[in-house]
Amino acid sequence: MKQASIDRSTLSKVGGVKRMYEDKTLQYKDLLILKTIAETLNQNHDMKPMLQTTLEKLLELTGLKTGWIFLADEEPIYHHVADHNLPPVLAQDDKEPMRGEVCFCLKLYWKGLLSQAVNIIECERLHDSNTNSQCDTNNLTHHATVPLTICGERFGVLNVGSPGKEHFSDEELALLEGVAFQIGTAVERTRLLEQKEKLAVDKIARYIVDYYANTNEVTRQIWTINNLNELLLSVVTNIGTYFDWSTVAIAIHQGNRLTLRALYDKDNPILMNDSVHLQQKESADMIHKAFTEQKVCQSKNETFSFAALRQSENMFSIALPLKKQEPLLRNEPLGILFIGRETSTFSELEIEILTMLAYHISLAMERIRLYDEWQDLLLSEERNRLALDLHDSVNQKLFSLSLTAQGIKEMINDQNPLVVDGINDIQLLTQETLTEMRTLIWQLRPYSAEKGMIVSLKEYAEKIGLHVTLQMKDDVHFPVEVERILWRIGQEALNNVSKHARTNHATIKIQSIEDHIQMSVTDHGCGFVPEQVELKAATLGIIGMKERALQINGNLHISSMEGKGTIISVTVPQSREI
Repeated sequence: MKQASIDRSTLSKVGGVKRMYEDKTLQYKDLLILKTIAETLNQNHDMKPMLQTTLEKLLELTGLKTGWIFLADEEPIYHHVADHNLPPVLAQDDKEPMRGEVCFCLKLYWKGLLSQAVNIIECERLHDSNTNSQCDTNNLTHHATVPLTICGERFGVLNVGSPGKEHFSDEELALLEGVAFQIGTAVERTRLLEQKEKLAVDKIARYIVDYYANTNEVTRQIWTINNLNELLLSVVTNIGTYFDWSTVAIAIHQGNRLTLRALYDKDNPILMNDSVHLQQKESADMIHKAFTEQKVCQSKNETFSFAALRQSENMFSIALPLKKQEPLLRNEPLGILFIGRETSTFSELEIEILTMLAYHISLAMERIRLYDEWQDLLLSEERNRLALDLHDSVNQKLFSLSLTAQGIKEMINDQNPLVVDGINDIQLLTQETLTEMRTLIWQLRPYSAEKGMIVSLKEYAEKIGLHVTLQMKDDVHFPVEVERILWRIGQEALNNVSKHARTNHATIKIQSIEDHIQMSVTDHGCGFVPEQVELKAATLGIIGMKERALQINGNLHISSMEGKGTIISVTVPQSREI
């Protein structure tokens, strides 16, 4: 009896150890399943593929054969998002039974009665589908239903089962609840990511819309302007204002130089005339590289040619080429649009939009050039018409008046000295008026590019009774527009010599000084006191000459001394593209 008692005690202890080992093994297996499910959920952030893969892995690890997942909104809206190995009765008609009437487990879910994993004694969806069709259920009658929740928020249900399995143990249900908790956490994470991505997409969309709106506003305004300086100032001001950028500038190609013409620097727009040489050795500079290579360049901490741009305050900057848009010819470089800001490099999307804006700026600049040429053509036609009218009417009448006065003088035969003197005065005034009229007609004649400026100025001087000495080197070359305006300035200067200098001699000197052309008209006549320059500005046509010089980005200087003559000099860049 004693030995038997010992045997029973030993057997009891052995059984306890065995059960403990089995429990530990089961716990390890459950932990392994949960670990594998967690890894599977982390492999994908797209909702449906993530749930489908997780469901298949769960069935593989637990030995179950069939499962499906519903994500549910407010009753009666639900979404069939994943399934595996559905029986034919549920898979028929492209899985229509999974999207049909609401089943018992979803009703429990919406009523708030499904708070933990439960055994569904008989699947209503299986039963109804089997009743309405002849398809097989593969002996699947029951399943476990587990709510998908996280922090009290519910997302849907997980259903799993196997043919012939009518009951799930507490341990199995506990494992399924653990899996469901992991799925719920992954669903919440995925939804947050999707919401974040949607917000990011919405933000980008708003950013693009605002960018295009600002670009369109700048473009809309520049097409209303017909003056180059006004256009340049408007462009840099509007870009800086609408986009809230610290620095915007435009540099224009002039001869072998780039000239900084307009600058917007922290709410301060100004017109400039800051030139730097355009040489290949400077191609490392971002602005020159963008111009010479005709491509968009971003800053790489290099120094800028233009000190006004202050690189230290523009940590991020970009230079975009401006060029003439000639469909039948090679696109000719016009200059550079420079933009600097304090934060972030320019994205590819920004560069694409700004390139389009630079295209519109180039077209606007070209339009103004063509508009100026058209205005000059109209002015030339009007001058020519007026000159012909004066020649055919006023000039002929003055000539007839002179002849009439001469005839009256011969008829009275000096009988009345007072009358004769009056007639002589009439003749003298008529001759002077004729001379001035012919001079005016000559001035009104359009400039002839075929003759050239030098020949035209010499002919004009002869017409108004001046002897001119020309001093010019053969290597001085004039762009057509520069030559035309210098001709008008020289014409006015010679006219001043004829009218006011009390001399019939003048010297015209034309020379090239570095990258500029200088023309001076000198006389050794009576001169005037320098303080009288402002008073004589209108009489001497100084205002008009200065305005003409500004049209070609030049400047006019007058030097005079009473009794020693006057020098009028104008200096302009050697080339002017716009």
